[in-house]
Amino acid sequence: MKKSLLVLIVSGLVLATTLLWITDALSVSTGEYIQFVIIGMLVCFGLFVGYRRFTSEKRGQPAEDEFSKKILQKSAATSFYASLYLWLVIMYLTDKLKIESDIMFGWGILGMAVIFAGSWIYLNLSGTKDA
Repeated sequence: MKKSLLVLIVSGLVLATTLLWITDALSVSTGEYIQFVIIGMLVCFGLFVGYRRFTSEKRGQPAEDEFSKKILQKSAATSFYASLYLWLVIMYLTDKLKIESDIMFGWGILGMAVIFAGSWIYLNLSGTKDA
């Protein structure tokens, strides 16, 4: 119960700070609009995962069984390797396009979260090869 509540609280905090960021910004560029959409999708993903855990705990089922732990482990490993290549591309683009490094760090962190969410969704829908 504590883990599912924690996921819901963190998702709510991210949503609240993003809304503060949106309302505080005087002028918003196209890149920031894209970041807002990506953050919104990630918050929805977090709320979905937290809601699934919370409802399964309410029904008396375990929040994490062996299959969900295996999917989490495989998606974390897959997203780790994919994120390494993402950072290589970001370093190359930062050097070639002369983009500020703090902007690229933000895009890299968002990219890592999107890669993890995508690999988790893919493995959750297709399953693992050994299960």
